[in-house]
Amino acid sequence: MKISEYLQCEESSPCDDVEVMNPVLPDIEVDKEKIQVVMITEAPPRNIDDYFYSGPESFFFKTVSQAFKDAGKEVASMEDLLDMGIYLTTAIKCPKARLGVSTQTTKNCLKILKKEIDLFPRVKVYMLMGDVAIKAFNYIAKAESGQRVIPNISTYKIRQDEYFYQGKRVFPSYVITGGNFLIEKSKRKMVADDLRRMFDTVRVDGKN
Repeated sequence: MKISEYLQCEESSPCDDVEVMNPVLPDIEVDKEKIQVVMITEAPPRNIDDYFYSGPESFFFKTVSQAFKDAGKEVASMEDLLDMGIYLTTAIKCPKARLGVSTQTTKNCLKILKKEIDLFPRVKVYMLMGDVAIKAFNYIAKAESGQRVIPNISTYKIRQDEYFYQGKRVFPSYVITGGNFLIEKSKRKMVADDLRRMFDTVRVDGKN
């Protein structure tokens, strides 16, 4: 299954806080039956060469691989993560024009994100990496059930608690793409702990 062939932006009005309405979608082949973990981070980079599916030298992949290394898992490519049953995507599909992301832009991307996560029937865990991913996932859950999954409380206060969406475990955590992740040692430690707890929740060794 090639992910990009199943997803498209249907938004007619432009988002005012992205660089250009040009969604960056994973242009990769994925065995949907193998994916047990969907990890959602914030937004794609301005330079497509930095996107985590652009190769092992891409900046986003380097920060992702560092996060897994901190948690005790060595990954040399995104294919390694896919082989482990882990799929990585972004909540916002276009590169940001500025630091923050508006509520409207987040909502505009929900249709794509919902279709994307629904592609994987065997998912057992959702990893929400950062506030934008948490907010987007809460919008999806609230539209379906009337309730958010993750409380509107600082992540460090709630990340040890257990949350579920349609019977699947949901972990709130921190952004792992970008330079800030590499220098924020306290968040790196918490992310590593969150990933280890994810490993304890579901087998991600590529042997489903």
